[in-house]
Order: sequence, then structure tokens, then C-alpha cells
Amino acid sequence: MLINSIFFINQSGDIFLEKHWRTIVSRSVCDHFFDAQTKAATPEDVPPIIPANKNYLINIYREKIYLVAVIQMEVQPLFVIEFMHRVMDTFNEYFDDCSETAIKDNIIVVYQLLEEMLDNGFPLATELNILTELIKPPTILNKAVSMVTGKEGVSSVLPGSQLSNVPWRRQGVKYANNEAYFDCVEDVDVIIDANGNVVSAEIHGNINCNVHLSGMPDLSMSFINPRILDDVSFHPCVRLKRWESEKVLSFIPPDGNFVLMSYHISSQNQVAIPVYVRAMINFNEGQIGKVDITVGPKQTLGKTVDNVVISVPMPKEVTGCSMTASVGTYTFDPTSKQLRWDIGKIQPLKVPTMRGTCTIIAGAQSRAAHPTIHVDFKISQLAVSGLKVNRLDMFNESYKPFKGVKYITKAGNFQVRT
Repeated sequence: MLINSIFFINQSGDIFLEKHWRTIVSRSVCDHFFDAQTKAATPEDVPPIIPANKNYLINIYREKIYLVAVIQMEVQPLFVIEFMHRVMDTFNEYFDDCSETAIKDNIIVVYQLLEEMLDNGFPLATELNILTELIKPPTILNKAVSMVTGKEGVSSVLPGSQLSNVPWRRQGVKYANNEAYFDCVEDVDVIIDANGNVVSAEIHGNINCNVHLSGMPDLSMSFINPRILDDVSFHPCVRLKRWESEKVLSFIPPDGNFVLMSYHISSQNQVAIPVYVRAMINFNEGQIGKVDITVGPKQTLGKTVDNVVISVPMPKEVTGCSMTASVGTYTFDPTSKQLRWDIGKIQPLKVPTMRGTCTIIAGAQSRAAHPTIHVDFKISQLAVSGLKVNRLDMFNESYKPFKGVKYITKAGNFQVRT
């Protein structure tokens, strides 16, 4: 993989940071990206790969920022995309935020990280444990020491893990309290038609880890039903051969936070729908529209559905909404025409309903509008796919750590058509 330059562009189209490795590339190369951005309906619709004369522009969009990499020779695009996501993840770990403001406030550290992560256009040090040993995070103490001594926060000694066959874990790790937490987080993407039939349903899951263990522990995680995981990707620490033969995750974990595994389950595996939405929205009665929405739990195995929010984009002819909600509160933004119903927690014996009318601009032609309802929710202690950890064992160390596994199901792109 060979990257010549990376440009950081905000939503206004301003290039607020650029980094070049081999040769300086003119900013004018981004004109091709701006043309594609103008044609896109939303920021996410910008094509990830854009031809630009003798170059190719590969971009991602995160935290209201575009990262645009300039490529001048044949490369695997997914490698470039993954690297740019790794850059943003690193900024997020260093600055607790990867927004434009955070990047500008820590511009020196940003350039130092980019210099270490990419060497002459090729990826070098991308593991967080190596980077934190090379470049100290910008704490108040580190900033004060740098101002007093005039020294940069870059270590002059190569980290020991850089030359190790376990580069993702730093050496000599010691903790008074040894603990390992694993969060199985699943996002449910669903499209339901007006008749209540499921058009598509998918689950995108991650196993997020927060590991603080002394020494060099070797962990083994097994599942009760691993056969549902047929489309997976792993952190480099996972031993792939053992997974393929035994469906067991065997790994020496990095120190701190990391994503152990990502997986995708399609509708062919009969994805369970955790909530139902019944909606009737009618704009065909003169200057008044009627709204009737009911929400309830469906397949939650008795778990509580929390943080429920219903969003309805109304037609531009709607000037106001008068609703009565049995649970929660509603708001209507006359500028964005967005009707938002904040339900919160769904009580098992009280199904939330919202009924009311919408006022339409006088003289506007009555038309049949069918807005798509967007649903947001969170269910704790439930993995809707049915995935469940069977056991977690540790080898190579004598102490007994504290271990915990948590399951969370969230709404991803959950849509209900009316």
C-alpha cells in the first residue's frame, strides 16, 4: 500500500490539515472530490473511490470530517480505507474526540502520529500500544513538561513490542487489579414495509474489550452457538487456525480497549425483530393530517427496551403538529419538519401510543405522503442474534482475574415504511 498524501476536509469544504509523504501533491487534486461531494445527496453517499487524472482519491467520512487519501499507483482500496479508519480511531483514543476542533488543538501530536503510522507512504506503527510508548498522549502534565523543557513528546527509544511477534501488546504490563471486560454490541438494521412484512434484516455486531491484565496472558473464549458466525473479521491477535478448526477465539490480548471481533448476520439467518411499530399517517383529508403510532416490545426475552426514540420526517407542507402521547414527550421542528417522540423506557404493561393531527399549509395541494419512520432503541443484557459466551479461560499466568461479559442490542438503520 502506497499513500502519497492525506487531506482532512470539513463539511464546509475547507482543507484544514494535510500531510504528504513522498511528494507534495497540490490541493487542486481535491477538486474532483468536491465535484463528487456536490452531487451526493448526503455525506455518506460520496463515492469512496474517485478517479482524478493520474491519481485516485480514496475517502472516508467520520465525525463530520472527510479523510481523502491520494493514491498514484495500484493498491487495494480496502487497505487504504482501513488505515484511515485506524488513524481516526487513534485520534479518538489520544484526544477522547476526533473532531476538527480536537485535531486543531493537538496539531503537533497529530503530525507526530501520522509520521509514525506511515513511513514513506507505507504503514509502519498502527497499534495503539506501540504509539503510546513512542508518542505520549497530550495530558496537561505532558504539555507542561514540553513547554518547560522544550522537548517533543516522542520517545528516542524504540518500543520493545515493535520488534516482538506480539506487536499489539506492550511489555512489562503490571496491574494491582487484573480485570477483563467484554461487551457484545449488536446493531440491528431493519426495513419493514407498510404491511408489517420484513423487507430486509441484518445484524452488525462487535465484541469490544477492555483488558487490564498483568504479564503476557493467553485467553481463550468459546461460544454456546458459534455456528451462527459465518461472516467475521478479527483483531490481528486472534489465532485464525484455531477458530477455523474449533470455533474458539484464542488470543494474547492488547492492553486496554480494542475490538476483538466483528461479525455480520444477514436476513437469511432469520434475524429476530426486537420491537414492533404500527403506524397510520394520512395526509389526504384537506388541510389536516392524522397520525397514529404504537410501539411495543416483540422478541426481547423479557428484557427492557430503553432509550426509545421515534423520528418521523414530515412533508414540507406540514406547518405544525398537535399530538397526545401516552408515554414520553414529543417535539416538532418546523424548520427540518421532523416529528420526534422521546419514549424512553417501554413498560411491559403500558404500550406507548401517540395520536394527533398535523396542520398543512393553506392552499397546498393534498397529496398522499408516506414518510419513513426511524426507530432508535437500546436493550441491555440481550444479544438479539442469540450469540452467547460459553466460557473464558486464561493461561500463561497464575493469578485469577475478574472477568465480565455484557450484551447490548441497539437500533442501527431501523426503518418502518408507512
